[in-house]
Amino acid sequence: MRRMPQIAHVDVNCFYASAERAFNPSLEGRPVIVLSNNDGCAVTRSPEAKALGIAMGEPWFKLAPRAREWGLVALSSNYELYGDISARVMELLGRYSAWLEVYSIDEAFLGVKGTPDELRALGRDMKAAVRRNVGVPVCVGIGPTKTISKLANKWAKNNPAFGGVCHWDSVPAAEREGLMRRLSVIEVWGVATRLTKRLNALGIHSILDLSRADPVMIRDRFSVVMMRTVLELQGTPCIPMEEERIGRDQLIFSRSFATPITTAAGIRQVMSVYGQQASARLAKHGLQAKVLTAFAGTSHFNPNNTSYPSVSVALPMPTADPVLLTKAAHALLPRIVEGIRYARAGIMVTDLCPTGNQAPLSLFENPHEERHVGTLLEDITRRYGRGSIGLGHGGIRGGPDWTMKRDMLSPRYTTHWDELPLVKAA
Repeated sequence: MRRMPQIAHVDVNCFYASAERAFNPSLEGRPVIVLSNNDGCAVTRSPEAKALGIAMGEPWFKLAPRAREWGLVALSSNYELYGDISARVMELLGRYSAWLEVYSIDEAFLGVKGTPDELRALGRDMKAAVRRNVGVPVCVGIGPTKTISKLANKWAKNNPAFGGVCHWDSVPAAEREGLMRRLSVIEVWGVATRLTKRLNALGIHSILDLSRADPVMIRDRFSVVMMRTVLELQGTPCIPMEEERIGRDQLIFSRSFATPITTAAGIRQVMSVYGQQASARLAKHGLQAKVLTAFAGTSHFNPNNTSYPSVSVALPMPTADPVLLTKAAHALLPRIVEGIRYARAGIMVTDLCPTGNQAPLSLFENPHEERHVGTLLEDITRRYGRGSIGLGHGGIRGGPDWTMKRDMLSPRYTTHWDELPLVKAA
């Protein structure tokens, strides 16, 4: 058989829970959930937790009373650990193809080529290598398009007969059609609830229905993007591989507070920290921003004394300068009401462009950017950790009470020297 080019989709199973189990084997076989910011809701559920009927987004305060009865283990989000585990998985997958697109923290697309037997063997090799070298389980779906490869991955994950690896074209056509007939159109990559209702109104209920739809009609009724999805389901590649997914339209830095902030001085420190982080991220990706939006808000669960101030600032020039970004973020402060319990704040930088696209006149040159202050902040933070350096109020130490609540945080096994696991040999 010919060595046809294909796309492999590799996805880590229950990523956050699997990353925790990689360093704590006692969690294997037990119901595990990982909570959102400030230990709010379940954002990852192990298969055992799903079997208990725990829904995605279930608030922890509702689950806590029965956790001991169920043997449920709840953990705070350990972003440092998950980021490092993700980097290890992606680095390892990159050894199997020069054509790698990291789509999210726990999934990637790879360009592969080979006969069906060779591709199935490649999928098994990748699955075994990630499990052996990183310690997390993955499933692999291989197909002629991105959309089909994601569908194949879903099938591999939910059908033990595949052993975690599904090559779409190796499955008999009747079985493929049977699966697509059983699955709702909402299971297709990129199709959400609202779009599903519109498709249902046209008599398109299953994935098979969508794959047999007229692409031109779908384009006219919906969009070119939806037409590409139909063509992909029909086996025509329409969604290209991307070398890097940076999100070039905007960057957002926002977080809920463990303890509400009631003063403008507290919000000033938050804005200073976020301005510094935005500068470092922009410098890392070689981008500059033209507009900054700062915002804050009270809790939706507190209907009394509500306040949702926001402000947008047009920057004097495209910039990644931490001083300019921080000053722009501080434009929110006059709108902060003292005594109001603000539960969230953040900044968003938009209208991004690559650094150096348009050189400013010497009169408007920024000395901080000439000295690469943003790049310096990013380098120091990457080497010594967040909080190791700060500008102005963003560098004040003293235990700010607005930092994220993570009372059930596991050790950051791979990124903090004092939390490295200890191994004793008998």
